Amino acid sequence: MAMDRSGSRLVTADEMKRLDENTITEHGMSSAVLMERAALAVVETLREEDFDLSRVLAVCGPGNNGGDGIAAARLLHIDGCDATVVFVGDREKRSEETRLQWRIAESYGVEIVDLRAAVDSGLFAEATTVIDCIFGIGGGRAPAGDFLDAVRMINRSGASGAEVLAVDIPSGVSADTGEAVGEAITADATVTFAYKKVGHDRPPGNELSGDVIVKDIGIY
Repeated sequence: MAMDRSGSRLVTADEMKRLDENTITEHGMSSAVLMERAALAVVETLREEDFDLSRVLAVCGPGNNGGDGIAAARLLHIDGCDATVVFVGDREKRSEETRLQWRIAESYGVEIVDLRAAVDSGLFAEATTVIDCIFGIGGGRAPAGDFLDAVRMINRSGASGAEVLAVDIPSGVSADTGEAVGEAITADATVTFAYKKVGHDRPPGNELSGDVIVKDIGIY
């Protein structure tokens, strides 16, 4: 078992997935409930850390990390924030949970746009906060294609003054090693669930993650 310098437990991506599965199969907690609790934790973190929520972009990939971001954007929208989902990737490859969150968000009137439309309309230049939900802990690979463009656009927004919150771990950083295989998100803060990941404690992931906030969402 890996530990950080304070003696707190660190988990790998596979260990975290097993904890997720155990919570669902042994305790009967549905994946939809866990995703909703994760989204609530994202919004709670944004408010506790005083992120500027005047104009929020949730940049979401097709996996469950993207589903967390879509749900968080819906919660912000319901709260009266100007929140838009920017989708990156192939819509046909969305996970079932992400497809569900997409349908719910649309029913609440959340704007969902593809990356190209977001770039062309200048949404990244207008953003005060960007939520990175592209890969999550399953993304220890070098971003390419639209995913690489999304990483660059988020980092460009951050360099221009927007605040960046990564969900689980900055996209492009390995949850197992902290390595950035290619280009990676530079976050002001990262919200992760249940336990810190090994990649939060190893360079350059420890620097790219910014302040790491661990939230309990019921994973045991």
